[in-house]
Amino acid sequence: MAFPERFSNLPEYAFPRLRALLDHHQPGGVPVSMSIGEPRHELPPFLADVLNAHLDGFARYPSNDGIAPLLEAIQGWVARRYRVELAQDRLMVLNGTREGLFNAALALCPERKAGCVPVILTPNPFYQVYAVAALAVGAQPVYVPATEETGYLPRYSDLAPELLDRVAIAYVCSPGNPQGAVADAAYWREMIALAERHDFRIFADECYSEIYRDTPPPGVLEIAQEMGADPERVLSFHSLSKRSNLPGLRSGFVAGGPECIRRIRQLRAYAGAPLPDTLQHVAAAVWADEAHVNRSRALYQQKYALADRIFAGVPGYKGPEAGFFLWLKVEDGEHAALKLWRETGIRVLPGAYLARDDGQGNPGKGFIRVAMVTPIDELEDALRRLRNSLYR
Repeated sequence: MAFPERFSNLPEYAFPRLRALLDHHQPGGVPVSMSIGEPRHELPPFLADVLNAHLDGFARYPSNDGIAPLLEAIQGWVARRYRVELAQDRLMVLNGTREGLFNAALALCPERKAGCVPVILTPNPFYQVYAVAALAVGAQPVYVPATEETGYLPRYSDLAPELLDRVAIAYVCSPGNPQGAVADAAYWREMIALAERHDFRIFADECYSEIYRDTPPPGVLEIAQEMGADPERVLSFHSLSKRSNLPGLRSGFVAGGPECIRRIRQLRAYAGAPLPDTLQHVAAAVWADEAHVNRSRALYQQKYALADRIFAGVPGYKGPEAGFFLWLKVEDGEHAALKLWRETGIRVLPGAYLARDDGQGNPGKGFIRVAMVTPIDELEDALRRLRNSLYR
């Protein structure tokens, strides 16, 4: 019996790899999970009331395109956050942004570009769905370093023009997972101009946009509007998982040009799994409220300050600009993660599991990713133990 070749070279996903690395060793202390980006801050306080008010929605098939209250709440949030007014035909409700980042590639990547197999660009390290989306559509994934030398953002403009002419889609994550770097307005302007020059689309993964130190990260939608760019050129993906501490709700959205959204909706109608209407009502209430977001952000800002104090003096330490991950330099990420687990019970993710060998080595190999999602008193103890274990 034959199996497809296109996924044959995929490594084991990051978290099964981590279990294989750690789970046959005893933890050296009470286990603390800092490997997965699962927020554990307070949930929005009104959640149960909204859920209970709309329980009858579970008795109906969900709306594929999104219920009107949810689309209106998203429109309102985008207008407040980015000063961009979007018609509803420029929005698509998602069952989590991972679904959107994958399915948008299925819906929008052409079979050929410049007479060749299309290229999909991804930063390296990166969120793993970018790579599997490229393989699923038969495109060539090209991994572009996002390292300290590049400001932890990919410099797609450094690529050869003949390669850029083959690009169909370029993924950009800002704020970045795992490094916490922010694409500023100048970066987005250069990126949009590059996409217009070489005729490709930008998939902007902006799921961490509401977790930052001081200044809200600029968004691709506002910069594209300022430039008068073609609305079909840019798609922006957002989620309630990080903004509102609701990863289990599986609610996000994509904003783009009307033709892009029409094609994504068409694919969803055949093969998608829309969010139940009950949960869409919950999501509408959550997008409309900023108070819980402000409280959560203030906690993350305390965590930034705590990490900066604890790792002061550690060679190469650089606190994140945004997001909730520390991207810490070590000699070898797997060795460091195993040492940390065996000595302290702290569970972190080797950076190599989030990257690919690009011919010059794996750019994540000398790092670990540490998710600052635990309560702050637990976090302080864990970070001190981490420093004492790895940076004595």
